[in-house]
Amino acid sequence: MNRTGLMVILSSPSGAGKSTLARRLMDWDPTLSFSVSATTRAPREGEINGVHYYFTSRMEFADLVAKEQMLEHAEVFGNFYGSPRAPVEKAMHDGRDTLFDVDWQGGQQIRASALGGHVVSIFVLPPSLPELERRLRGRGQDSEEVIAGRMLKSRDEISHWAEYDYVLVNDDLDQTEAHLRAILTAERIRRDRQSGLGAFVKNLMEEDMS
Repeated sequence: MNRTGLMVILSSPSGAGKSTLARRLMDWDPTLSFSVSATTRAPREGEINGVHYYFTSRMEFADLVAKEQMLEHAEVFGNFYGSPRAPVEKAMHDGRDTLFDVDWQGGQQIRASALGGHVVSIFVLPPSLPELERRLRGRGQDSEEVIAGRMLKSRDEISHWAEYDYVLVNDDLDQTEAHLRAILTAERIRRDRQSGLGAFVKNLMEEDMS
């Protein structure tokens, strides 16, 4: 019995552990692929086309959007970013799942796309806002101004929690990872995701018991 691959949307406010959980999930299942975004910005030193991003011109990007070949897209600081449909569609056809690191707006666009019926969306919450701020400071990567901006944005992101299929509170990284694995395992074997199940049951019912 075959199945169609899933589009797994993983969202959270910055600092809630989403990136770490995504890496752990992909270590657990190497067949799980990460959606590589397309962008109109110029490559930075060391970035490889097709690995870090698909680098396109603004005209090429606009053409992909017009042809509905972007599952989601947005403009950020004057450059466009989006999730190309073709590699995701191929993975789905091959029965492989694709992981998306997008915000609630990107998630809404993907769910509204032609492939939206294959989405599983998961939102990761921090145990508290003070803990979220502590984690952001602990990374040692951002200025006070950037941390304040991230904390302000986090309230808006958290307000969209009810739009997701699953919501996890990441107060214990190992336990949250275990929950993610359980969600993915269960979603993969849902009756409506097993494309050959109907034919299998039909043959089963027609077996000669004599």
